[in-house]
Amino acid sequence: MEKMKLKLLYSDLKPELELIEKELEQAVDSESLLLNDASLHLLQAGGKRIRPVFVLLAGKFGNYDVELLKRVAVPLELIHMASLVHDDVIDDSEIRRGRPTVKSEWNNSVAMYTGDFILARALERITEIESPRIHDILSKTLIEVCRGEIIQIEHKYRLDQSMRDYLRRIKRKTALLISSSCELGALVSGTDEKTAAHLRRFGYFIGMSFQIIDDILDFTASDQELGKPAGSDFIQGNITLPILYARRDPLIYQMLRENLNQDISDEKRLEIVRTIRTSAAVDEAKRMSERYLEKALKELDYLPKGPATKTMRKIAFFIGKRKF
Repeated sequence: MEKMKLKLLYSDLKPELELIEKELEQAVDSESLLLNDASLHLLQAGGKRIRPVFVLLAGKFGNYDVELLKRVAVPLELIHMASLVHDDVIDDSEIRRGRPTVKSEWNNSVAMYTGDFILARALERITEIESPRIHDILSKTLIEVCRGEIIQIEHKYRLDQSMRDYLRRIKRKTALLISSSCELGALVSGTDEKTAAHLRRFGYFIGMSFQIIDDILDFTASDQELGKPAGSDFIQGNITLPILYARRDPLIYQMLRENLNQDISDEKRLEIVRTIRTSAAVDEAKRMSERYLEKALKELDYLPKGPATKTMRKIAFFIGKRKF
């Protein structure tokens, strides 16, 4: 339901997004039946396609040409998809978006090579863009995404990590790819440098807000709404913002420490979820997300008024207020 509401906000982009969807299908096409099945399994699980949406909307501030815009939208979404497949292996995730993950449906080896294949397809598509600057931004974004994945592994089960550790991690995990989507959509459309910079910052701030809300929902939404078990982040050892705030309570800290990196029962998982959900941590994390949301909306104030700015504002509000 929430995903459908979000799609209504950019329903006027439906023809362009259908074109990008077809391009994604073509991009993951392979002579290997196994690679085909595994890649399409992930692609057909759907997703919000937030990154292609922001590429298209940013393109509205310049010379809008979907044929040019898809050249950055497709590789950016492929990079995101590859990171999801690799994430599921690292986190040993069985379910994503209510469906078995690639690693669950096949195995870790198939999942890793599928992720590598999708990433290689992204790099192949990038070569279609005749702009060293865009190549530079995309390559640096990819490097930072990879660094973020390694940092996430290093930070697993570390209950003593700092707020700075967390924020730097989600910057690389989520915010930079959204930020690059906005910036590249603007640049490929020939917008001026000032507009491109405001769009880049908007993407960064909304990306930070987006990930914090995701981390909150892991404790406040149900298993059915999430399409995976609530509290999965904690079970997988990913220390998120609600946990960082909740750990300040000595009793909660003790509970978290005792159950972290343990094979816990469903009953214990739900007890931990309820404890975090009813603590002050959720409201504190929401306030942090709202601060990033406010910064994102402020960047939009510098952009020309029009349908694209209006839609970006609506999406930003939706991301900051969504329930699951």
